[in-house]
Amino acid sequence: MIVVLKPGTGAEKKEKLIQWLEHQGMRVHISDGDYQTVLGIIGDASRLDLDLVESLEIVDKVSRVTEPFKCCNRKFHPEDMVVSAGGVPVGGGHFAMIAGPCSVETEEQILTVAKAVKAAGADLLRGGAFKPRTSPYDFSGLKARGLELLRIARAETGLPIVTELMDIRDLELFSDVDVIQVGARNMQNFDLLRELGHCDKPILLKRGLANTLRELLMSAEYIMAGGNEQVILCERGIRTFADYTRNTLDLSAVPVLHELSHLPVIVDPSHATGLSRLVPSMAMAGVAAGADGLMIEVHNDPIHALCDGAQSLRPEEYAKLSEKVRQIRKVVTA
Repeated sequence: MIVVLKPGTGAEKKEKLIQWLEHQGMRVHISDGDYQTVLGIIGDASRLDLDLVESLEIVDKVSRVTEPFKCCNRKFHPEDMVVSAGGVPVGGGHFAMIAGPCSVETEEQILTVAKAVKAAGADLLRGGAFKPRTSPYDFSGLKARGLELLRIARAETGLPIVTELMDIRDLELFSDVDVIQVGARNMQNFDLLRELGHCDKPILLKRGLANTLRELLMSAEYIMAGGNEQVILCERGIRTFADYTRNTLDLSAVPVLHELSHLPVIVDPSHATGLSRLVPSMAMAGVAAGADGLMIEVHNDPIHALCDGAQSLRPEEYAKLSEKVRQIRKVVTA
């Protein structure tokens, strides 16, 4: 349920209403905008006398929320969320470029890529230390050593780091990570999502390979219901009948998610296509669709990459793409 307060409502009257609602067993999500305050009521609203609430002097209107997701619903939070990703703002008009290798392999490799993407204008460094792989025989990351190398790269470049957490048991190792990524295969790992709801770090939540947008938002709800509202949604392509690309990039997800939720939405064209030659086109399309950022895989030697080399751009290719993205952003935001 949504309770919209009249403009100019005093803090004391607002607090009394909130206390009363909480006394009725409701959780209250407060969104203070420039002109009005919206109270998102979470709980069994059938216990409330809606006519009484609507008749209050400070209440402008009351409406029900039919969607199962509440915390991440734009009706609860009409203004765009701006997530601070290691000091880099994402959302609400702030566009973020996230770039780096699929997996961290060596110190030389991650430093080379980090410096290159930094010079090209990247805002955050991505790199996998723990890698979920389809085959148990494939390289699955350097684990703790990979995290250490990411921290070295951050110290050298100043770029905040984004890396994937696969298992709750490894959460302590991520205490110094700027943004924790939840990969597509873990989008519905509800125990993991609940635990991340209690941490104070931004979470980059990727859409699952065969999941609907409603399911993605419900996964975000698990995190936010625990108290962590710093969530970034990521469209990374879904499994369809297409047989010439790794996945199908659902660009319609960007405006739809912006319509349904106040959370930032970024696009990962690397995993969506699986082919480096297609990444620039899909990246630019994502920007034109209104994405709040891009996550792109960059490797200094893709042919010899231990993971996903076929979809990785070379540093010079990334630099050219970054310039094109900046030009498209000027048009989109004009």
